[in-house]
Amino acid sequence: MIDLGFRPRPWQTDCFRALKRFSVLVVHRRGGKTVLAILRLIDAALRCSRPMGRYGYIAPHLKQAKRISWKYLTHYARKVPGTVINQGELWVEFPNGARIQIFGADQPDSIRGDYFDGVVIDEVAQIKTELWGEVIRPMLADRLGWALFIGTPKGINLLSQIFYKALADPDWFAKIFTCYDTDALSPDEVERMRLEMTDMEFRQEMLCDFTASSANTLISIETAMAATRRTLEERLYAFAPKILGVDVAWEGGDRNVIFPRQGLQAFKPKVIPGLPEKTFAGIVAEKILEWEPAMTFVDTTGGYGGEVVSRLKDMGHKKVQGVVFSWKAKQERFANLRAEMWFAVADWLKEGGALPNLSELVAELCAPTYSNDNASNRLKLESKDDIRERLGMSPDIADALALTFAFPVVATRPKPKEPAYAGSAWS
Repeated sequence: MIDLGFRPRPWQTDCFRALKRFSVLVVHRRGGKTVLAILRLIDAALRCSRPMGRYGYIAPHLKQAKRISWKYLTHYARKVPGTVINQGELWVEFPNGARIQIFGADQPDSIRGDYFDGVVIDEVAQIKTELWGEVIRPMLADRLGWALFIGTPKGINLLSQIFYKALADPDWFAKIFTCYDTDALSPDEVERMRLEMTDMEFRQEMLCDFTASSANTLISIETAMAATRRTLEERLYAFAPKILGVDVAWEGGDRNVIFPRQGLQAFKPKVIPGLPEKTFAGIVAEKILEWEPAMTFVDTTGGYGGEVVSRLKDMGHKKVQGVVFSWKAKQERFANLRAEMWFAVADWLKEGGALPNLSELVAELCAPTYSNDNASNRLKLESKDDIRERLGMSPDIADALALTFAFPVVATRPKPKEPAYAGSAWS
C-alpha cells in the first residue's frame, strides 16, 4: 500500500468509482479535474501487471501539457520508491515497468504508432476532432486500453461531440460538474465571479454550458440545473394529473423513453435502447398499470410509434394519444406543435418545475436553438435531425418530457394556494 497523500473531494471519489473504459468529465475551471486525471493514471500504472505498461497524458500543446500536469505527475510519482523520472522526455517509470508520458496534441507524430493501456485527453475542446479517431483510438485497441476525456466547454467541438456521444452510449460514462457541484471554490468567491464575469463567461467557464455563446438557446443551463436542485413536497403536485410522455426510437442510435410528470414534478424517466415497437408497447403498458396516468402521449411522427399506440389501445388502455411533432400548434405564434411543447417546457421550468438530477437530461434540454426567421415569422425549434448532425446525439429524453405538454389534461383536484417549492414566490 502506497499513500500518495491525495485526499479526493467527494465528487472526485464518486468519479473514481464510476469511471468506465471510456469516460468524459466536463468540469468547471479550477475544479480539480487535472489532478484527478493524473491520479487516475498513476493508480492504473501502479496496478498494471502487464509488461511495459504505457499510459499517456495529452493536452492541446506540449508546453501547455508540461505546464499543467508535469508538476502534479512528478510530485505524486516521487512518493513511489524506485520511480525513474526523465525530465527531457517527460515521462516517469515505476518499478513495475509501467510508464506515464506527457504529450502535446500539436505534435501528433510523437504519439502515433505506439500503444496505450490508458490515456487522459485534457482540454478536449481545444483538440482537433480527428486526433481521437485517427491517432488515439487505434492505440487502445490491442491492449483494450481506456480513455478519460476532461475539459471545460468552449462551444461545439470535440468535447461536446464526445460528451453527447457518451451520454447516449451505456458503455461510456459522462458527467458534468459545475462550480456548485464540486466545493472546489468558496461560495463567496463563486458569487464574486458571477458578478464580475460576463453572463456568457460564467455560464461557459463555471456552469459548463456548451451553448453559452449562443444567443438563441431556448433553455439555459442555469434554468435546467436549478430545476434539478429543487425538492417538492408531494402535496404541492399531488393535485395535478399524472401524464406520461413516450418517445419512440426512430433508428439505430435513438432510444425509447418513458417520462412521467405530475404538475411541477418530473420523475426519473425510463430510457431503453431501440426495441421493436411491439416489445416497447408492453413496457409502456406496464408503466401505465403501475402509475395510472390520466393521459399518455406517444410520439408518432413519421409513422414511428403508431404500433405502440395501437397495441396499447388493443390492451384496453384508452387514455393514449398519438402526437405528431409537425402538427399545427394551438397558438399561432409557433411554427408547429413541437416548438409549442418545448416552449411550454421552458415556461414550466421557469415557473418552478423540478427535474430528476440527470446530466443527460440537462444536456439535451439545453441543446436546441430556436428562431423566427421564416416566412410566417413564427417561433421554430431546431429540428431533431439538425441537432443529431450538430451534436452527434438525439434529444430523445427531453422530447419525451416535452410530450407531456402536448395537450391540456384536466386536473381532478384543486390547486393549493401555497408556494410551489421551498424559497419560491411562485403561486
